[in-house]
Amino acid sequence: MDHLGLVFLELGVLLVGVSVLGLFARRIGLSPIPFYLLAGLAFGDGGIAPVSASDGFVAVAAEIGVLLLMLTLGLEFSPRELSVSLARHRPSAVVDLLLNLVPGLAIALLARLPWPAAVAMGGLVWVSSSGIVAQLLVDLDRLGNRETPAILSVLVLEDLAMAVFLPILLVVLAGGGPGQALAGIVLAVGAVSLALLAATKASDRLGALLSHDSDEQIMLRVLGLTLLVAAATHLLGASAAVGAFLVGIAIPGQLASRARRILGPQRDLFAAIFFVTFGLTTDPASLLPHLGLAAVLGLAGILGKTLTGWYAASRDGVARRGRLRAGLTLVPRGEFSIVIAGLAVGAGYREVGLVATAYVLILAVLGPVLAKVSDQIAGRFPGGLLG
Repeated sequence: MDHLGLVFLELGVLLVGVSVLGLFARRIGLSPIPFYLLAGLAFGDGGIAPVSASDGFVAVAAEIGVLLLMLTLGLEFSPRELSVSLARHRPSAVVDLLLNLVPGLAIALLARLPWPAAVAMGGLVWVSSSGIVAQLLVDLDRLGNRETPAILSVLVLEDLAMAVFLPILLVVLAGGGPGQALAGIVLAVGAVSLALLAATKASDRLGALLSHDSDEQIMLRVLGLTLLVAAATHLLGASAAVGAFLVGIAIPGQLASRARRILGPQRDLFAAIFFVTFGLTTDPASLLPHLGLAAVLGLAGILGKTLTGWYAASRDGVARRGRLRAGLTLVPRGEFSIVIAGLAVGAGYREVGLVATAYVLILAVLGPVLAKVSDQIAGRFPGGLLG
């Protein structure tokens, strides 16, 4: 079979397999995300049916999946809601840093990893997966919950913080000086600030530019603008996901509702590919020696995010049960953790990549399950402690 035929065959097998797993997940009342991640291991290197011919398409489709997830999340909120929530949750960002990055850094140093590798490990332990959490909120029908704005504020603040952390990490890994780190930080923060300003000041004009009677035109215009803004923020060293989120924020109410409906099928397709992609490049056998350290980091990550979400939701006056939901929803790690690990591997710290992959898979699979059963966990506390 020629290359094109093989690509069609691999993609067909992949999508049919994901469809069956998604149907099974719905039948048992769970989010399909853990099953998609495990499917990636099955179809990846060292799996039972590895795919390779379609690698290029799958990689690009996965990145588009993250952008669409963050775009549709942004469509749920107005610029004013975002500004108020981010201002209220700046202390939550500090708590998040102290409860997640610091323990990750300490555990890595105790495991005798070199200082640059330990800094990378702290970063990948710190950041939740915007893509997985966004899908969880949809799957569990929690977009309207009282704790959801706090969850989204933590996610956005983490993504914004990456604009500062990544340039610093690159300098640490390369052994560079503070001047290089400062230049990268200024560019990244400038890009995010410009996008935030555009989202809050140009919403009405943007709505007029994107509106049309044709659903096809709205799809093409919104998706095209999202990709352009994502490219700009990425090139300037900030998060492409933040760019997509801010595009969603900037689109005004009635048009935002219509765009959510139009883009829903595309989001579901590309998001499924994104989750499968996590495991495609991983040989499960290579992870075995690193499962111990990954498990320790995983326990620290679960505790850190549970406390972070609890604190953030409490600032919004959410009841204790909702605070626990917020914390457990933030447990999954994903795209940024993989990016950070990739930078460390590129600098010669291969062990970080293997530990990170095991860590991400553990929490990306366990996190959605914990989020699903958070109310049952709350109910086990005596005396209605979390009522």
